[in-house]
Amino acid sequence: MRKLLFTLSIALSLGVASLPTAHADTWPDKPVTLLVPFPPGGSTDTVARAIAPKLNEALHQTFIVDNKAGATGTIGAALVKRAAPDGSTFLVTSLGPLVIAPHLIKNVQYDALKDFDLITIAVQAPNVLVVPAASPHRSVADVIAFEKANPGKMTFASSGNGSSDHLTAELFWQLTGTSGSHIPYKGGAPAISDLLGGQVEASFQNVNAVLQHIKAGKLRALAVTGDKRSAVLPEVPTFDEAGVRNLAVYSWQGIAAPKGLPADVRAKAHAAIVAALNDPQVRQQFVSVGMEIVGNTPAQFTAFQQKEFARWKTVIDTGKITAD
Repeated sequence: MRKLLFTLSIALSLGVASLPTAHADTWPDKPVTLLVPFPPGGSTDTVARAIAPKLNEALHQTFIVDNKAGATGTIGAALVKRAAPDGSTFLVTSLGPLVIAPHLIKNVQYDALKDFDLITIAVQAPNVLVVPAASPHRSVADVIAFEKANPGKMTFASSGNGSSDHLTAELFWQLTGTSGSHIPYKGGAPAISDLLGGQVEASFQNVNAVLQHIKAGKLRALAVTGDKRSAVLPEVPTFDEAGVRNLAVYSWQGIAAPKGLPADVRAKAHAAIVAALNDPQVRQQFVSVGMEIVGNTPAQFTAFQQKEFARWKTVIDTGKITAD
């Protein structure tokens, strides 16, 4: 009897020790959902749809893109938080739900810093300050001078309250001691449309969203918010070069899973996603419009999220910004 118990104990110990490897060996053993908390067609949706076919090929399983929009991405993020941490559901999101919305929306149904296992930042892109081609403003210095002479009068369009383009404008005003008039739209497309039509005077837009209009001469780019010049707009200075320090801002898309994902599945998913992002076809799709492939580690993403979370909280609190 004693020998039998000893044998069972050894068998159980070996079984437990082999579980992590077993996870990675079998995952994915069923279709995987890439949940996008926004409508189809935007940058985040594009990332998910670009990598899904590559993951299908590499892991011999179906990766399905599922759009669950609402409440600036927080509804979809909450759905992923409640999903089983077994590698069958991943969140493909912009920075909004992970570092901005929790400061703006009351009773968000997740803790952005605790309820997810972060996988990688997929891509990032700087914002660019643009004005209509007919604008009298030809530099950042022109905009600052006008705003100091006319506080609160220059109109800045954004894709909505609390969006990256809105908060970049708020940070710009805080850093330069100026103020403008924020005009929120329901999405980037109508904001850009009114900018092109001259109904609003300026906007901080993602480079990829307005690149074609800059190249066509319909919008004038004054400066980019990257820590270096954009490869697709090499003639446009950074804000640091234009005399505004600490305005290095990137819009980014990242991938996360429900908290508790087995470590080996997390490692396997990370490797497959980074390989998909660096596929020549996928890389070219993003780089050609001014987006940069990141593909950092879970630890790097976690540290970056904490830094971004604190930064945007300060901007939101200082500007007394609300989601309304």
